[in-house]
Amino acid sequence: MKSSNVLVQIPQALRGFAGGSGELRVAAATVGGVIEELRRTHAELVNHVCARDGRLRPFVNLYLGSDNVRDLEGMDTRLRDGDVLTILPSVAGG
Repeated sequence: MKSSNVLVQIPQALRGFAGGSGELRVAAATVGGVIEELRRTHAELVNHVCARDGRLRPFVNLYLGSDNVRDLEGMDTRLRDGDVLTILPSVAGG
């Protein structure tokens, strides 16, 4: 499976775990591949996004464009060059 060049958008609340960056470029074929690559380069970021078993934490969403990856093929969702993956933690309040 060929890796794609993907832009990962990091929310303000998690940028401290991504070296202060709001965007990271990652080469991966699937969403799970992005997570694994980020685990190598920004492990603390991944700890806030995924549980120990590798699944997304319940309060974190990953969007591929405008689609939640949970509504696609989850971590097996295939990526193409230029795709944008956005990390979006749920916000509670009232």
